[in-house]
Amino acid sequence: MDRDLSQDLREQVNQALEMRTPLRIQGGNSKAMLGRPVTGQVIDIRGHRGIVGYDPTELVLTARAGTPLREVEATLHEAGQMLACEPPHLGPEATLGGMVAAGLSGPRRPWAGSVRDYVLGTRLITGHGKHLRFGGEVMKNVAGYDVSRLMAGSFGCLGLLTEVSLKVLPRPRQCLGLCLEMNVGQALAELVEWGRQALPISAACHDGETLHLRLEGGEGSVRSARERLGGEALDTNFWHDLREQRLAFFAAPATLWRLSLPLACGALDLPGRQLLDWGGAQRWLKSDAPASVIRALAAEAGGHATAYRPGDDSSAPLDPLTLRYHQALKRQLDPQGVFNPGRLYADL
Repeated sequence: MDRDLSQDLREQVNQALEMRTPLRIQGGNSKAMLGRPVTGQVIDIRGHRGIVGYDPTELVLTARAGTPLREVEATLHEAGQMLACEPPHLGPEATLGGMVAAGLSGPRRPWAGSVRDYVLGTRLITGHGKHLRFGGEVMKNVAGYDVSRLMAGSFGCLGLLTEVSLKVLPRPRQCLGLCLEMNVGQALAELVEWGRQALPISAACHDGETLHLRLEGGEGSVRSARERLGGEALDTNFWHDLREQRLAFFAAPATLWRLSLPLACGALDLPGRQLLDWGGAQRWLKSDAPASVIRALAAEAGGHATAYRPGDDSSAPLDPLTLRYHQALKRQLDPQGVFNPGRLYADL
């Protein structure tokens, strides 16, 4: 049932500001394993839901933050369109607001862009108790700070999202999965070379033994690429299972780490079992090694590591200069620090 509860949510925020009570923003809770634990009064956005506007010809969808992500994707699917960043749900109750707040993207990320790239506008209840609109419904509509895209990956630390406008794209006409037997080093070298060519690759994952590729586009270009690359056919459900962390790799009992690395980073000797996604730019690691060791190895390779578990050490600490900018932004939008205090970093 579609409902606009923005006024109720604003009243809850204003009451929290008066009482100086921290708020823990909660949607479907599907990303609860990320970030530091937050102590505060729960403010649940799931009742604030519904698609506000959608014009397939304009490739723009606007919906309230509590709208189930599956509902948004079903509406787009009926019109032959999609969320090109392929955001993971990680649970049946995932919401549109949680998708933006977490900022996570699926296997298509290096070829299509991130969640942030598709956010056109937002409505936000700020730490001043005001319900403001930022951005709009076209790509070039920003003068000054692009506050809407700052919401992507902020984990609710800057305010309470109530509405999001997103650019959407047509679904590809043809989709084909391939498996090619090759080692990690060879796969990474081939991906660099293929990146210089007009191949319709939209996903690339290596499981330690096999390179998995997804080809998307027109029938002719996909067929031509298949003939050129060879390999065996792959069930396209593989990419959904990878996105939703349902492959056998993710079931191992060790801690799951996500390493974000430069796209052309070579093979790495990491303490544990690896699964390469995003053509090597995102590497999943199952390891019980100390956090300091994993973070040091990621930093040495030019990236950073995040633990998929709730805890004080889930995110790497920020350098002093970056932290200062984060704190300045937090003071502007949430001066009392009521929204998800400490979720990203202890000093926010």
